[in-house]
Amino acid sequence: METVLISPAKAFFLFIPTIVFSVLIPIIGASLFTYIIAKRLAPLVKSKSDPRFDNLYERFINLLKIGIGQYRQPRYMMAGVLHIIIFAGFMILSIRSMSLVIIGISENFVFPGLYGIVGTTYNLLKDVIATGVLAACIAAIIRRGVFKPERYSVPKKYGKDHTAEAVFVLLLISTLMLSEMSFEASLLAANAQKGIQSHEIIIPGTGVWFLKNYLSDCPIKCLQSIHLVAYYIHDIVFFFFLCFLPMGKHFHVITSLPNVFFGRTKKGTIKPVSYDVDEDKIDQLESFGVKKFEDFTWKQILDFYSCADCGRCSDNCPANAVGRPLSPRFISIKGREYAFSHYPLQGKFLKSEPLIGTVYSEDEIWSCTTCGACEEECPIMIEYINKIVDLRRGMVDDGLVPQSLQKPLKALENRGNPYGKVEKKRADWAKEKNFVKEYKVKLLDQGDTADVLYFVDSITSYDDKIQSIGRSTAKVLTACGIDFGVLGPAEADSGNEVRRFGEEMLFQDLRNRNTEAILEAKVKKIVTADPHALNALKNDYKGLPPVEHISEVVAKAISDGKLKLKDVEDENKVYTYHDPCYLGRHNTIYDAPRNAIDAIPKLKRVEMSLKCKDRSFCCGGGGLMLFYEPHEETRMGVLRVKMANKAGANVIVTACPFCMVNIEDAIKTSGLEGKMEVIDFAELIERHIIK
Repeated sequence: METVLISPAKAFFLFIPTIVFSVLIPIIGASLFTYIIAKRLAPLVKSKSDPRFDNLYERFINLLKIGIGQYRQPRYMMAGVLHIIIFAGFMILSIRSMSLVIIGISENFVFPGLYGIVGTTYNLLKDVIATGVLAACIAAIIRRGVFKPERYSVPKKYGKDHTAEAVFVLLLISTLMLSEMSFEASLLAANAQKGIQSHEIIIPGTGVWFLKNYLSDCPIKCLQSIHLVAYYIHDIVFFFFLCFLPMGKHFHVITSLPNVFFGRTKKGTIKPVSYDVDEDKIDQLESFGVKKFEDFTWKQILDFYSCADCGRCSDNCPANAVGRPLSPRFISIKGREYAFSHYPLQGKFLKSEPLIGTVYSEDEIWSCTTCGACEEECPIMIEYINKIVDLRRGMVDDGLVPQSLQKPLKALENRGNPYGKVEKKRADWAKEKNFVKEYKVKLLDQGDTADVLYFVDSITSYDDKIQSIGRSTAKVLTACGIDFGVLGPAEADSGNEVRRFGEEMLFQDLRNRNTEAILEAKVKKIVTADPHALNALKNDYKGLPPVEHISEVVAKAISDGKLKLKDVEDENKVYTYHDPCYLGRHNTIYDAPRNAIDAIPKLKRVEMSLKCKDRSFCCGGGGLMLFYEPHEETRMGVLRVKMANKAGANVIVTACPFCMVNIEDAIKTSGLEGKMEVIDFAELIERHIIK
């Protein structure tokens, strides 16, 4: 196309051909970028292995949906929309930026495929998107610099605030947009002055359109200067930006898509102690878990690099909400800062020191309930639970177990339950005098046979207040026409929390005992009313029959017409359902319990606003957390009860015995005893069965 202005590929500056700068800037920029990335990859090379090339179909779906599709961003609407605009702009305008780099060397270069109608369409889109990105950057700068959302704040104990870096990067992006617009607008304005017809269509209201009109009366010499200066500003800022990204939190611009692709594809699982040693041979390992930085896997370090410091994880972390010394956001930030300081861009790599006591505190790591709220919220699929479990494994290996947990762990080792009660009393919940008048529970360890195993687990077997859940579950299973039995003394704790507290050897012992007993019972299916048992049996065990939660069984029985429910006992009560973490987030069972509850005629149910389903708020009582004594300002259960009260409910339904204990106690602590109550799902259904 005929043009008035001299292109960067043919211009001169102080008798020097500008093509020299067009060649040197990319060479220097690309070389520096390669050097920086090589240094940043060093800790990944020295880290532990982690096979992440399985389930490729699911990985590509995650990449398209969560990575490129930005599926989780709108969960925070304002920030999410701004991020989507900037991200989409980056994806589309990167083609233009790369084209500009080459145009400085070969003025007639056109990016492959962008010819004819495709090229015209791209140029139209490019102008609109660049304008949108510039507007989004301005809005984001105002939001970060003026309004300062609380989730971006940095407590003094965690170091410096990152607002300045965020604003600086937004200014760099804005500069890229403005320089590209100016480069094109100056050319269009010059051509218009000379009457040269442009083949480009400019959409009114875009940045290029405004700049072209603004520059329309400028002398040609002025437009020539703007054209060249805009080009080299864009060139320099582009490569400076590229090299700046791996220097801080904006490394996620480069690593986030790979991180999503390599994210875990199955929920509820815990990584093995080592991928290089079979589980039955881990007793041969010299050391367990993560003690120094290089004990992390390469994926865990990639997580550190990928953290965008958006604060969504900590904003949804129940431990952080109640003032425990844990903020998932800073688990990542401190890990990244450690990598940067011990693997510097210049000089020798520094020797690693123990992480506990230097980077992370013991209380910080023990404060996690493994509820999974942080991972569910993260827009780039950063994994926290595996890191925390690995750090706990290291502490357990070094004998750094909290005093309050030592007794239940010892009891689990000796008796197969955290209460230290004898095995022969494990089925005593089924011997309650009123219960045995109507029901007889088969004991599969004593020769009885059944199609279905009801796996009771420890809390329902031994806690006097919770044993009623076991009886209600048995009644519901009977009403559904299911032939079931229990293992009785042959059953041991499922080990879900044991594994997540870092006691891998003890977990394997419990798993082996249960697996042997279950397989000997020759059942076709397993049912449990405990989400923690469900998670362990379904995700941590191998070779077992299918496992279902009682809510799934009930929902199906109602749907099939096998279970009929009568009108709600008290129509004045308003119910709300609390999603247990290990039923909901870890196993995505949200609809079954709701469908079953809603099948009770005339029952009124409300949701707890945004804190339901995958955003449910942990009660704080999962597994051994009932025994742990954390430092906190308030209790998670108290906050949860207040959420239910605010929603207008006076009855909280839960489908987890641990939630039952914690919420019942929280109602008393909140001063709402008599005004609110909690009931287990199985008990609610059992009360409304038409016999």
